[in-house]
Amino acid sequence: MLTDVPGSREDDQEHHDEERRQLSLERLGILDTEPEERFTRIAAIAQRLFGTAAAALTFVDGDRQWFKARLGFTFTESPRSLAFCDYTIRQNSAFVVPDASTDPRFANNPIVTGATHVRFYAGYPIESPNGERVGALCVFDTAPRDFSADDRVLLRNLARMVQDELWTEQVVRALR
Repeated sequence: MLTDVPGSREDDQEHHDEERRQLSLERLGILDTEPEERFTRIAAIAQRLFGTAAAALTFVDGDRQWFKARLGFTFTESPRSLAFCDYTIRQNSAFVVPDASTDPRFANNPIVTGATHVRFYAGYPIESPNGERVGALCVFDTAPRDFSADDRVLLRNLARMVQDELWTEQVVRALR
């Protein structure tokens, strides 16, 4: 008689979910494309609104985090294993890290300990038209800070503006 190995169904489901998420990301056709003013504008609004050192629109690919829009830093991607946004896409609400240096998930992360010196992070997941969380709109800073319930709502609204842009493009592409 066959028995289930503990956790194997969960591992299979997680793998299936990741495959579905990755396929949704690929269907968007956005990875490795040039920066676009419409997305940079939304990231700039977030950076200004929250007064942070940096802001970005990221998409979480298989083993990397790729930046479609970025302000306050120059690199275009980072390993997914270091990405705060990888945590963001695992939930359907804002993900906030008030002080990364005291958070056990991030305290030893080179983004925290190195020259980037990230302390504060707030991100909201970006969904594909079929509901898969494929990226995040995020803001981060070199100093710890609080992020209020009102701030979370504002970040969510900006993230939904990004989704509107993505989804409209999908509809236009389907009509061609």
